Amino acid sequence: MTLFYMFAVLEIGSADWAVLGACLALAVATMLFIFYIQPDASDLAPHRTKLDQLLERRDTIYDNLRDLRFEYRSGKYSEGDFEAMKTSLENEAALVLAEIDQVTESQVRRPRGTRPTPADRSAQ
Repeated sequence: MTLFYMFAVLEIGSADWAVLGACLALAVATMLFIFYIQPDASDLAPHRTKLDQLLERRDTIYDNLRDLRFEYRSGKYSEGDFEAMKTSLENEAALVLAEIDQVTESQVRRPRGTRPTPADRSAQ
């Protein structure tokens, strides 16, 4: 029996050893990938679009404006400081709203033409 294995090993050429080695390396790499590589948390999180980011920024600015008004009414800021910060936040909100308009306009489909109504189809 040992003699059979010796002849079988001797008959395998160098090209066959290369293919066998490549298959073994691929199997080892696959096992390492499956069992040892953990996905990153960012891979599992949904990707946010530009519009999502802008809407979140808009909401944050509105929250900041609401908090600023509350703090002004509670006496934390002088009127001059309140007006300066309010103007700054309102300008930033205007820029974000303009960007939201640009993004949503680019996503709106333009009509290619008019479709015939059912009454037009029946007349033909």
